[in-house]
Amino acid sequence: MPELVFFSGTMDCGKSTLALQIEHNRSARGLAGMIFTRDDRAGEGKLSSRLGLVTDAVEVEDGQDLYAYVVDHLSQGGRADYVIADEAQFLVPEQIDQLARVVDDLGIDVYAFGITTDFRSKLFPGSQRLVELADRVEVLQVEALCWCGARATHNARTIGGEMVVEGAQVVVGDVNQPEDIGYEVLCRRHHRRRMTSATTRAAALSPDVLPVSSA
Repeated sequence: MPELVFFSGTMDCGKSTLALQIEHNRSARGLAGMIFTRDDRAGEGKLSSRLGLVTDAVEVEDGQDLYAYVVDHLSQGGRADYVIADEAQFLVPEQIDQLARVVDDLGIDVYAFGITTDFRSKLFPGSQRLVELADRVEVLQVEALCWCGARATHNARTIGGEMVVEGAQVVVGDVNQPEDIGYEVLCRRHHRRRMTSATTRAAALSPDVLPVSSA
């Protein structure tokens, strides 16, 4: 039976790498897939992983009907044996409903990949709808680690290395550019305390006692 499967996890846990692996395995067996993405780090119309792998994808636009897009593709003689939707947290709930309809009405497997919660530990609307509708929710087993070495469970937004808890839910940043808007994965304890790797280093470099010089 075709399924809607939601692969979920924090940043850095290999979601996009798995999406690319699924694409490779199925295309190598002669299957044809359709890949949707939204706001990928590599730019518009790309699905990329932090390992440097990248492939072309359909950039999802605001208000786009994904079910209608697949039907139109099929009606023009195209094939779609499976659908991959990366960065699914950025899709709106209506688009998740459309992906579910692709499974139910067209009999096509849909594999969605995304982060469950935002930098405030609040559910993304798209991820929430996936949890509600998916036939299976798979939490990826490649554990991302907090700077302290504990399992990372939360995503943090940083500006200049300092964690922020206010702002728009979606701001595309780069985990490798902490001097600007960036993102970092943290364990719950350090997310609650707003302790990032940068602020921890700064604290460690600060002397506990001011030096005293003798006259």
